[in-house]
Amino acid sequence: MTVRLEGRPIADALNATSRAAIASGLSPTLASVHRDVESPFSFYLRGQAKAAQALGIGFRDEGVPLGEGPEGLRRRLRALDTDERVDAILLEHPLPAPFDFRAAISLVRLEKDVDGVSPASLGRLADQAPMHVPAVALAALEIARHYGLPIEGERVAVVGRSETVGLPLALLLARRAPGANATVTIAHSRTKDLAAALAGQRTIFSCAGRPGLLTRKVVPEGAAVVDVGLSSVADPSRPSGQRAVGDADYADLEGWASGVTPVPGGVGPVTVAELMASVVRAYRFRRGEAT
Repeated sequence: MTVRLEGRPIADALNATSRAAIASGLSPTLASVHRDVESPFSFYLRGQAKAAQALGIGFRDEGVPLGEGPEGLRRRLRALDTDERVDAILLEHPLPAPFDFRAAISLVRLEKDVDGVSPASLGRLADQAPMHVPAVALAALEIARHYGLPIEGERVAVVGRSETVGLPLALLLARRAPGANATVTIAHSRTKDLAAALAGQRTIFSCAGRPGLLTRKVVPEGAAVVDVGLSSVADPSRPSGQRAVGDADYADLEGWASGVTPVPGGVGPVTVAELMASVVRAYRFRRGEAT
């Protein structure tokens, strides 16, 4: 039987901690910067706004009209970076050309880069001294810990190598720390034989953004899958005409994998909860209350 690795219980526990911090008198504010168009990020954006409101965290929806282009995005980030009313800044990723995500996020100071995705933030993570860590990577790891998935000293695979998800997650898994110390395999779009790369892996984290990528053909029997992928596919039955899906073919893996996170309902709610916890930390960083 395949266990459905639900994220809601984990998210609820994280949110309880954040809610207690807010109740103690903290008043952090998050600015979420994005292109003002419907995209897979829009699903995440709505989750941010809802969670912030529920927890009492200030939230600024900073949509950049397409007509403003890359320079408009840079202006918006510079203004938010110098705005003392804003404690944390999140930038949509990935961004399509002609936007340069690395150049844009580098305009944000370390303590406000709440998702820890600037080159400087990732450098600190590689040095095992991070200020902020990508919320989605934290969420994936927290799900693995909560459900007791094999990590410590085990063979673990990460499918995807983006600077905002795959690489940070691989660094977290391999670092010298309790609950980590994994032997990590990184697979990606150029991996010639994905089944061979995943053979013998006990836990697989997938963040490729390719619907239906993980099936019985490539996932070893009995392995657990933490599905970080998020894509939109056409669905005429939905008001938006689209629905969110992950990388795993959940139906095909039923009865084959030991556990799979659903999409939605798996990594998503935990990612939002981890982000809110990071916003609280950003507030404290900026006031010298955390290191």
